[in-house]
Amino acid sequence: VDCNSRYCYLDPFYGAQIAVAECVRNITCSGGEPIGLTNCLNFGNPENPEIMWQFEQAVSGMGEACKFFDIPVVSGNVSLYNETVGEAIYPTPTVAVVGLLEDRSHHITQWFKEDGDLIGLIGLTMEELGGSEYMSVLHERVEGQAPHLDLQMARSVNKLCLECIWEDLIVSAHDCSEGGLAIALAESCVSHPQAPKGAVLDISSTIRNDACLFGESQSRILVSFLEKNRLVIEKKAEALEVPFTVIGKVGGDSFIVNVNGKEFISDEISHLKQLWLGALETYVG
Repeated sequence: VDCNSRYCYLDPFYGAQIAVAECVRNITCSGGEPIGLTNCLNFGNPENPEIMWQFEQAVSGMGEACKFFDIPVVSGNVSLYNETVGEAIYPTPTVAVVGLLEDRSHHITQWFKEDGDLIGLIGLTMEELGGSEYMSVLHERVEGQAPHLDLQMARSVNKLCLECIWEDLIVSAHDCSEGGLAIALAESCVSHPQAPKGAVLDISSTIRNDACLFGESQSRILVSFLEKNRLVIEKKAEALEVPFTVIGKVGGDSFIVNVNGKEFISDEISHLKQLWLGALETYVG
């Protein structure tokens, strides 16, 4: 189930498409294929022309994405007039996609598995910060352009990931979404239910550092795999014309991220795990 209302506020057409694409990518990361979609379309007062435009654009974007991925919309509902003192909520076309996993032996999870596994990124990181969690939380701004979405690239990225899962070439897969690459990496470290794993990342980038680590470029999947499978994965990526980069290695008790040879993040996994598990309790006091 996905929807980033900030994206939809900035561009309801592409925001809705991104919601569909992210649902599909999440199912892909588990080893399944999408087979159906439902939705819950939440908007302000449709008697306001701007709100009605948001609604029309979101439905159009969602429809085009569903046709592209060949996913039937089997149900849905609409909630309108969501306002407080005349101010509408951000347009929130929430999307839920169900997938089918033909062989459950090919199901994989998001967390890193063993020390020494390599970490790779499928997809391209661009200099995009519009609508991001980084901009909202650290700078209290919701502005700019929503991230670019290339549906053809999204399909190719998903295809590469699924082939690698079905051929037992990777041991984990996690989509990059809210918070960007750094957050996806941290989640892959701390989310293991028994034995959280550290990681050391060495990333080369030509874009600004905050966009590299916290930008929310679409159609990216973080994977980990045995070193012996590296060449096969690289050849598959080349054949599908999908960007693929090895960015680090699993291991240790810390989460360390170096960009262009300079350390930007360093923290103990135990501390990050504590923050992650206690986030809701801390928020509500």
